[in-house]
Amino acid sequence: MNSKKLFEILDKSLIVRSEGSLEQSVTNLAFDSRSVDSQGLFFAVKGELADGHRFIDAAIENGAVAIVCEEFPDVIIPACTYVLVDDVRKVLALSSNLFFGSPSRQLKLIGITGTNGKTTTCTLLHQLFENMNFKSGLISTVKYAYPGFSEDSSHTTPDPIKLNHLLAQMVDAQCEYVFMEVSSHALDQQRTEGIFFSGGVFTNLSHDHLDYHNTFKSYLNCKKSFFDGLSKNAFAIYNEDDKNGKVMVQNCAASKIGYSLYSLAGVKGKILSNSIEGLQLIINDQEVFTRLVGKYNAYNIMAAYAVAIELEVDRDDVLLGLSTLKGAEGRFELLKGTKKKVYGIVDYAHTPDALEKILSTLVELRKKETRLITVIGCGGNRDVVKRPKMAYIASTLSDQVLITSDNPRNEKPDDILDDMEKGLEGLEDNVIRIVDRRQAIKTAVVLAKDEDIILVAGKGHEKYQDINGVKSPFDDIEELKKLLF
Repeated sequence: MNSKKLFEILDKSLIVRSEGSLEQSVTNLAFDSRSVDSQGLFFAVKGELADGHRFIDAAIENGAVAIVCEEFPDVIIPACTYVLVDDVRKVLALSSNLFFGSPSRQLKLIGITGTNGKTTTCTLLHQLFENMNFKSGLISTVKYAYPGFSEDSSHTTPDPIKLNHLLAQMVDAQCEYVFMEVSSHALDQQRTEGIFFSGGVFTNLSHDHLDYHNTFKSYLNCKKSFFDGLSKNAFAIYNEDDKNGKVMVQNCAASKIGYSLYSLAGVKGKILSNSIEGLQLIINDQEVFTRLVGKYNAYNIMAAYAVAIELEVDRDDVLLGLSTLKGAEGRFELLKGTKKKVYGIVDYAHTPDALEKILSTLVELRKKETRLITVIGCGGNRDVVKRPKMAYIASTLSDQVLITSDNPRNEKPDDILDDMEKGLEGLEDNVIRIVDRRQAIKTAVVLAKDEDIILVAGKGHEKYQDINGVKSPFDDIEELKKLLF
């Protein structure tokens, strides 16, 4: 059992005041009072929905012997140690790092951030290094994995306790490399504070999460803070073709490497051919074929290549390895129907930029007589502004669109679809509105003729649908398989 004294894991410079002994030993950390165990340290985090200070007494009842808080409670229990700080979130992250023995410093940890492409780039790197017999870990939107362990992820970037525990387990599993998605929410909530990154990757930046960040500038600055925090011994790989690429790394102390399809860069790519079966590329004068599709995936492949080269893997081995890889689950997942000879594609595209990229790719790749049918929804209790944009993009780039439910959460599905329809003025002729997602997918298949392409977008790898707080089993891929095979 892990056991640390408070003075070993609490940064003295961040302590405003304490009551009780800092010699107190703790064996577990928690910011949810229900997760506290005997000899626990409870962090009273002020969250969006609840204030942890209200649950201090419950945490003590469950076994907490120490409390970190921003306000002392009215009643101080003598047997418990109370530590007053200005920022509980920051202290939670730093203490989690120390409690688990600063595991990130025992790994080559690569953080990948941006609006789109994080999951695919992380997954490509994890597959690549595993296939080359390097023990490696993965922390992504889809799953957390290391040799002998895999579980579906709960968050793109886990909370600090879960994150540092995972990294410690990866150290124990003798991992040398870890590839990790770093979300803007995680950066804003300081979940990665105290984590040491050997390198970072910027994929791209477009409209997303403005319900959380309020402005695009705030969203950009949040992403940029990741690169500002890299050390001079790290590397920063960035998309030279994204207008925000150089902005991301302009104050970065790490060595900088750009990748590009259109300009001179450390990693220069060129698309030779692009079909629904895969991409033929030249990267730094060497040719490679991959099973991934579309220009946006050419960028993901170049980013993965750049990371591998910076980690001093042989170039020929990298190119050979890339040619054998497949994308992340729920990212351009291609099904070729046998019952009905149509192509079914499931993709996580849930932002205007991601949807436009995949639809533009399909328009470019399809045969002249092939129709493109898109099933698309928007999540509830999330960024409202992008809803009409998503519908407009789907309608202008598809022959037929079915707008439907995604994860309505606590919103009425019809209200979400009403918002989407605001972007369809004058474009309604090729749009069908079907609230039930299963029925919308079924209708798309009924409408499709041989060689047509059906894109089911928005949920990708997810295995559930969230309606009124209840997560019911639902898998776009399985729904399509039942209809196509």
